[in-house]
Amino acid sequence: MSHSSFDYATEAFDFIGRLEALSSVPDVMDEMAKSFALFGFENFIITGLPNLKERFDQVVLLKKWPLGWFDIYAKEDYVRVDPVIRLCRNTVQPFEWSEAPFDRDREPRAAEVMDRATDFRMRDGFCLPIHGINGYEACFSMSGVDLDLSSRTKPALHLMAMYAFERARQLLNPLPCRGAGLLTPREREALMWAAAGKSAADTGDILGITERTVTAHIVSACQKLEATNKTQAVARAMQYKLIQA
Repeated sequence: MSHSSFDYATEAFDFIGRLEALSSVPDVMDEMAKSFALFGFENFIITGLPNLKERFDQVVLLKKWPLGWFDIYAKEDYVRVDPVIRLCRNTVQPFEWSEAPFDRDREPRAAEVMDRATDFRMRDGFCLPIHGINGYEACFSMSGVDLDLSSRTKPALHLMAMYAFERARQLLNPLPCRGAGLLTPREREALMWAAAGKSAADTGDILGITERTVTAHIVSACQKLEATNKTQAVARAMQYKLIQA
C-alpha cells in the first residue's frame, strides 16, 4: 500500500475519536484490527508482564494472536525468554522487535521464540512498553510481515497504541472520572501542542514561554495524570476530555 498521501496524524486522531465512541471490548478490538492493519499489522496483544508466580495467560488483557501460537507461547513459557518482553522491562520507549537484543549462540530459547513466531506471520513487530508509577508493567505489541515503520509513522503508532491501551483498560477496569480542573490551562495547552507533534521548544515559541517552562508544565501534568511519559499523559488527557485533538 502506498502511503504517499496518507496523513498519519489525522489517522491517529480519527482513531482516538472512533475508539472513544465505542463502548464494548469486541468493538474496540475490531477497530484496532482495522486501524493498525493500515500500517501492515496483522496481530496484536495487550498484556501485563508476569512476575515469577504468574502465568502468561493470567495477565493478558486483550489479544488478536493466531490461536496456535498463543497456545505454544503459553505452554512453553516463552514469556520468560522472549527478548521483546525483556526489553519491555528495561525501557519506556517504543521499539521495533529487531531492536530487542539477544545472543543466538548463548540464548537458544530466545532465538527459538523469535524463529517460531515467524511461522505464524509474526516476523517483525513494534512494541510499546507501559510502566505505571505503582510498579505495574505491561506492553502493547503488534506484528506482521510487511510493516510501515518510519520516523513519520512511529509517533502516530505510539499515540494510537497508548490510547488503545488506556481505552481497553478503562472498559475492562473502569477508572474514576477526573475533574475538568485537574490540569491548569497552561498544562492543557502544553499537552495539546504535544499531541499535535510540537516539541517543548516549538510550544514555547507558540505560547511565548521558555522551553523549560513548557517541560515543567508537561512534567506536572504527567504527575497529576499518573502518567510515566508525555504520550501517556496526552492519551489520558484525551480520555478524560481535558484536551481535544
